[in-house]
Amino acid sequence: MEQHLKSIKVGFIGGGNMASAIGAGLIRRGILNPDNVWVSSRTDRTHGFWRDLGARVTLKNNEVVNNCDIVFLTVKPHMLDDVLKSIVERRAGEKFETKLFISVLAGVSLDVLYVKLSTIVISPRIIRSIPNTPTMIGEGIIVYCSNNAEVKDLELVDMLFSYIGMSQTVSESLINSIGGLSGSGPAFAYLIIEALADGAVKMGVPRPMATKFAAQVLIGAGKMVLETGRHPGQLKDEVCSSGGTTITGVHAMEKGGVRGSMMNAVEAAVNKTNELTSRLK
Repeated sequence: MEQHLKSIKVGFIGGGNMASAIGAGLIRRGILNPDNVWVSSRTDRTHGFWRDLGARVTLKNNEVVNNCDIVFLTVKPHMLDDVLKSIVERRAGEKFETKLFISVLAGVSLDVLYVKLSTIVISPRIIRSIPNTPTMIGEGIIVYCSNNAEVKDLELVDMLFSYIGMSQTVSESLINSIGGLSGSGPAFAYLIIEALADGAVKMGVPRPMATKFAAQVLIGAGKMVLETGRHPGQLKDEVCSSGGTTITGVHAMEKGGVRGSMMNAVEAAVNKTNELTSRLK
């Protein structure tokens, strides 16, 4: 099946962080043939990154749509109208036949995507997705939904995503809420890693060692939750012996409001996405 995927032409309109996380992740794992990957971007730095991977780069968005079987929309949400306008101008009003688009645009609903993409494609098939940046190293989370993609489209996309992380189809009503956890969550986790490392540095541990061990703490704890299937609270209790060092540290965290702060962070990210959704209708 991997050989089949190498024959598929995949395009990215926008070559920044999210395109890099998905495209580079798939290319580096040998899943996609870089010669079959097209990327449109406006900066020399971005072009250089993709050229080094062996992908094709262009300044023209319509070339990506014209040459590819699957087109990822990886620009900022507010840039979508300008992108589509540039394609309409290049095509002189002539629409493409049906194409499969995968959107990673935060807050842009399937209905809005269909209306906008119908200006350039006769019958767009659309999948809305929320990936996160650890897809670049094969440890991502990608949730997605669709209301008009074909079964073979969904199977293909799920297969692609499975090579770069945990992939799951969900209801569109959950997309924004999950995005606040999975999409924004890595930034929250980096903050925790940095804070844990800072604590160790304060107590005399060299910075490189403290950062490495703090990162491994999160990796190990995450795998314990996933592989044992036990509740995080139960796993926490197993580390907290009576009158011990860990329960003392947990008490300090609770006094600092860490639990509430994490909940507030997810809520704030979701509310911001909901705000974007309302604005982009």
